[in-house]
Amino acid sequence: MLIDQYLDAALLGLIEGLTEFLPVSSTGHLIIFDTLLGFEGPPGKVFEVVIQLGAILAICTVYFARLWKVVTGLKDDPGARHFAMAVILAFLPAMVLGAALHGVIKAVLFNPTVVSIALILGGVAILMAERLVPAPRYHQIERFPAPLALKIGLCQCLALVPGVSRSGATILGSLLMGVDRRTAAEFSFFLAIPTMAGATVYDLYKNWSLMTVDSALLIGVGFVTAFIRGGAGGQGAGGLRRALRLRALRLVPHRHRVGDAGVPLSVKSRP
Repeated sequence: MLIDQYLDAALLGLIEGLTEFLPVSSTGHLIIFDTLLGFEGPPGKVFEVVIQLGAILAICTVYFARLWKVVTGLKDDPGARHFAMAVILAFLPAMVLGAALHGVIKAVLFNPTVVSIALILGGVAILMAERLVPAPRYHQIERFPAPLALKIGLCQCLALVPGVSRSGATILGSLLMGVDRRTAAEFSFFLAIPTMAGATVYDLYKNWSLMTVDSALLIGVGFVTAFIRGGAGGQGAGGLRRALRLRALRLVPHRHRVGDAGVPLSVKSRP
């Protein structure tokens, strides 16, 4: 295997760690840079899914105390049980729909044209939705009613389309349903843990027979670099929470999204 492929895998891991915690679609950006770099990773687009778990695990270090409190409190603390139930309910729609449409998503939607359209629409949605956010009614995940958690989970299903940001879809959906900005961002991060863990396990299961040692090494390089950059990206997650509190989600680089949308199309149109 050429050293260039390992360098590409490391670069893609850095991109994943940088974009995972911003509403700009890390998957979409990975597909864009796959196109630009001519990266041919493991079969079945496993690389683009699995390395995202590296960035998600990095954020677990930021929230470790909170997560540990929930885990240790499941037996005796109603708030911890309610927190866990909210995350599970929100995870279920993407789990069911993702498993049912896995083949279609990988075969049809993992392409630059879809990403371009989704990035543009996502940028427009951020601009419009910020003006429609009502006064917050929900300030604690522990007090989320079950229907609210389920509806946020349905919003997450939009991110099954590459180019639609998972964090953007869940945060915007939460804000529009009356969740305050800090809580919306935190719930999106917590929801990412089972979502990306489940996607990783399912993707590896579906493509295990196609995996090789070289494939595993490429994934390992991307995973580790995403984890390292994602740990630094925990500071970026804090910046996003501050931007949300300042009612400045529209300032998260929507122009960057729309500009990036033209890249894969221009590359694709070259003779």
